[in-house]
Order: sequence, then C-alpha cells, then structure tokens
Amino acid sequence: MSIRLLVALITIIVFLEETTAAATYNVKSFGAKPNGRTDSTKPLMSAWSAACGSSKPATIFVPKGRYVVGGLRFRGPCKNRAITIRIDGTLMAPSNYGVLGDADYWLLFHGVDGVTIQGGTLDAQGAGLWACKSSNSKNCPSGATSLAISNSNNVVVNGLSSLNSQMFHIVVNGCRNVRMVGVNVVAPWDSPNTDGIHVQLSTGVTILNSKLSTGDDCVSVGPGATNLWIENVACGPGHGISIGSLGKDLKEAGVQNVTVKRVTFKGTQNGLRIKSWARPSSGFVNGVLFQNAIMTDVQNPIVIDQNYCPGSINCPDQVSGVKISNVKYEDIHGTSATKVAVKFDCSKKSPCRGITMQDVNLSFKNQLLSASAYCVNAGGKASGVIKPTSCL
Repeated sequence: MSIRLLVALITIIVFLEETTAAATYNVKSFGAKPNGRTDSTKPLMSAWSAACGSSKPATIFVPKGRYVVGGLRFRGPCKNRAITIRIDGTLMAPSNYGVLGDADYWLLFHGVDGVTIQGGTLDAQGAGLWACKSSNSKNCPSGATSLAISNSNNVVVNGLSSLNSQMFHIVVNGCRNVRMVGVNVVAPWDSPNTDGIHVQLSTGVTILNSKLSTGDDCVSVGPGATNLWIENVACGPGHGISIGSLGKDLKEAGVQNVTVKRVTFKGTQNGLRIKSWARPSSGFVNGVLFQNAIMTDVQNPIVIDQNYCPGSINCPDQVSGVKISNVKYEDIHGTSATKVAVKFDCSKKSPCRGITMQDVNLSFKNQLLSASAYCVNAGGKASGVIKPTSCL
C-alpha cells in the first residue's frame, strides 16, 4: 500500500469517527442544580433541544444529585435516532402536587424514535395527592402520570426506578418497539390508581426483569395492545397483571398475542386477570399465554371477570360484548388467600372459548379447606395436574 493511499484511508477513518461520535450534553452546564431545591426544568429542556437538534448521536447526562423539575415535554422528531438520557441522579417532582396535578403527564416523550432512558430515579412525591383523595375532597386534581411514552418507536427504558407516582408510573401509548428492562416501581399498597406499567394501542412492547410494588395493577394492558411480552416480573403489593379493563367503549381495539411468563405474585389482590365491563363492545382478547407463575397468598390467583365494576358503583349492568378466546394457563402454582382460586365469570353473550389449563396447582392457605374453581359461560380443557378441580 502506498503512503498516499494510507494517508487517505486514515483521513477517511478520522472523518467518520468525528462525524459519528456522540455529542454529550451535561444538564449542569445548562444551569441545572442538583440541590433538591432549584427548579431545573428549563436546563433539562435546553439539553433536550440541543440533543434533538444534533445530527450526530447524542447523550443527555444527569449527574448525581436531586433535581427538581416540573412538566417535561420531550418532543420529536429529532435530527438523529440515537439519543441516550443517562440519569445518575434523581428527578423530583415539585413538592406541591398542584403544580402537576392537572398536567396529565410529568415526563412525556412524544413522537420520538431511537431514545434510550438509562438508569436514574423519578420521585413524583405523590403522597400529598393521595392524602387529598382519601379525604374525599372535591378539590383534588386527578394527578399526573410520571413517565409517558406516546406515538414513539424504538424506545428503551433500562434500570429506571419510579417512586410514589401521583397516578400511573409508566404509560406506553401508540408506540412500536418499546423495551423496558430492570424497571423498579415503588408505591404503597393503598396509593390510588398508581398502575406500574400500562400499555395500550402499542405493538412490540417487552417488559423484562422488573420489580413492581404499587397500589394498583403492576402491569395493565389496555385496548389495542398486541405482541406484548412480559417475563421475569415480580408483583407485590398490587392488583396483579391485568388485561383490561376492557369494554369501556362500544368501538374498541382488541388485545392480541400476549405472553406472560416467569412471574411471581406476593400478597396481591389478583394474580393473572382479564377484566371487562358488562356492556356492548367490539373489543376482544385472543391469544394469551400465562406460563410459570408463582402465587403466594394471592386473593384471586386466576380470574376472568366480565362483570367488572370496582366498588359496585354506577355499574352498567348489561352484558359484556368483549370476546375472550385462546387463553392458556400453564405451570401456575402457589397459594390462594381465598377459597375460590380460579374464577371464570364470562359473558353469556360472548362466552369465553378455548381456555386451556395445564399443570395448575393452587391451594387455599387455610389448610383445613380445599381451594375451589368457579365457572360461568367458560369453555375449554384441562390437562396434567389440576388443583382445584377444573370447572371448564
């Protein structure tokens, strides 16, 4: 190789390295203060504007410390599809819940592509709002979801902790290819409407290796969720992993191709649940696998409830039109806190079809009595070890 050719190759390599190297934006250089008091909302938004406007891959770096931030709106599209938000510290919501109470979202990512949220803690300081709601005051705001990802593609959330959300911790809505790994959700068992992770109108969402302890569903699956994979998730306290509630609207997208495997439930209200309101709907659930679940002192380990109406207040008292079919329960075992360990309360208009149970072994924690199963309008088959005795 000639010297001239070698120099040319080196020049090209250096050029490529310079044009592809990630730009890093430290939020402190934009004025963010890690003292737990100073409002750092504008500095974080300025860092986002710089990263989103970069033609090269970009990293927003949040160093250790506590940063108070109000509503953050990270909007795309951006000039690059490789933005990493690396959080070594904690983002804190304002201590006055009224600042975010009617904002719907605290952190919102909308219309982005190729964003990774790496590490860090979101502390929404929701206790004040919960206390307001428990006082039955009519002046309480509804509360904000801590992290919302909407109309976005190819998003990764890795190692994030969400504490004490005002409402839902994480919502994925209208997205494709979202991956959540090592997420840690923490809120008290009596915190209202603090669902851990909610997915709707999205496809290709994966939830792995996460621990979800909260006051509502650990994972809730809404209309239009397809190709959803949940694996190695620990739930408790909480209301379980729930598909639904469905049937809220007459015209509603269905839920299809959901896999839930290697999950544990400890002291939860429910385990594996599908729920719909008793009213007409075009919604459906088709193709669900619940596999390898361990229940410990769970009130309703396996439940399909098509007469869902929490608190029995303003119940529609009609018949659910949601069609539930091809749901498989495989290798489910543990203890039920109530005598009825398996409950299939399905619609007489749209009976549950194709329910399969294989190697389900659930016992009533009161050793003097056996657990039982309850079925209405449910059809399917059972094989292997089945305790309580199948009622399909």
